[in-house]
Amino acid sequence: MKRTVVRNSWHHVQHRFRKLLATGRAYFILSLCSMVVFIMLGLAGMLQNTFAVSPSQSMKGFAASVPGRFFESLLGFELPHMPAGDEPSPFQAGKLAAFLVRFLTDLNPDDPKSLLALEMPGMVPDQSVLLRPGSGGGDDAPEDHGPLETDAGQEAADPPVGSPDDAAPSNTPDPANQPPASTPSDSGEASAPSDSSDNPPPQRSTGENKVVFIYHSHNRESWLPELQNGSKDPTDSKINVTLVGKRLAQQLEAKGVGAAHSSKDYASSIKSYNWNYSYKYSLQTVKQALAGNKNLKFFFDIHRDSQPRSKTTTTIRGTDYAQVFFIIGHRNPNWKQNEEFASRIQERLEKDYPGLSRGIWGKTAATGNGEYNQSVSPDSVLIEIGGKDNTLKECYRTADALAEVIADLYWENQDAVKVNGNPPAEGVGND
Repeated sequence: MKRTVVRNSWHHVQHRFRKLLATGRAYFILSLCSMVVFIMLGLAGMLQNTFAVSPSQSMKGFAASVPGRFFESLLGFELPHMPAGDEPSPFQAGKLAAFLVRFLTDLNPDDPKSLLALEMPGMVPDQSVLLRPGSGGGDDAPEDHGPLETDAGQEAADPPVGSPDDAAPSNTPDPANQPPASTPSDSGEASAPSDSSDNPPPQRSTGENKVVFIYHSHNRESWLPELQNGSKDPTDSKINVTLVGKRLAQQLEAKGVGAAHSSKDYASSIKSYNWNYSYKYSLQTVKQALAGNKNLKFFFDIHRDSQPRSKTTTTIRGTDYAQVFFIIGHRNPNWKQNEEFASRIQERLEKDYPGLSRGIWGKTAATGNGEYNQSVSPDSVLIEIGGKDNTLKECYRTADALAEVIADLYWENQDAVKVNGNPPAEGVGND
């Protein structure tokens, strides 16, 4: 009997010991798996910070993309007495379902074409992320469309890309780039750029030094109201966005900020011209400008957007202006510096010309260029001025506003450099 009791006790001890071992083994396995998961998450986060050049999944990009009503609703959960707005709550079944579908599949329930776009690369537009909203209204991303037809077969009318003439300052009006004769002269209603010598001399000047460079990767972008020939393709070899760049350069010169402007027509000067290589062509223009002038600091690639007039026009103090988009290329590893530069310009525009900016947008290299030559300088940005249905006068008004802001920022930067004990280059920023 005693032997039986001892045997049973021994079996009980063995059973408990095996159970303890099983429990410990399970605990060890779970602990090991948890450790591996956390290590993988940490490595994934490090890799994302290292390789991700787009903020589309960052809190900043998310906060800029959702409406303010979303955050008001979140606060309303904790503050019952917070007044509710007139807009419908974003926490609706349809909106939540659409958000989840887009988050999980990249399909847009409101756009059936997105189902085909995932399988047909040519249908996907250049992905854009709203980095900083502007007061110009709307959340429509800028649209990039190539010309319906190109003039690659024309004879070369300009010197090759990168020639010294390419970056020449535009103080002297270019007859080939004058607007149509029907455009009124400049008397507050902007038209053909006038010689900056007509303006009173500025109190401060960079002298002979050029510190701003303005160019056009898509130099033939034009406006349907200016063509007046029934064309459905808003491109032209003479009446185009280079006029706006020239206006901007001359207004900067009038404010003492030396500016060089390139009106290079790549379609007529590049053998076997291909519109898809526009930024490669313009990069050579920028490099040549830098080689000839080490004082260049600000770089602006001026474009015209493809959206209709209703989305690219604002009225400020009773006058119509062409609105602007600021484009930042995320393929540039230092794009945040370019965004800070664009943000300084937009903040000043928001103060002096509320409604003029439609925000700062980031673009990836998913289907577009994604870099836009912005790695050449942290003070480089692509600016879309107006759309295909705006007028030249409206774009000139916007160029004048930008010139005011850019000149102010430049002189403020020069003052800051002096205060820090590092004088600017000789001949720059003389009072």
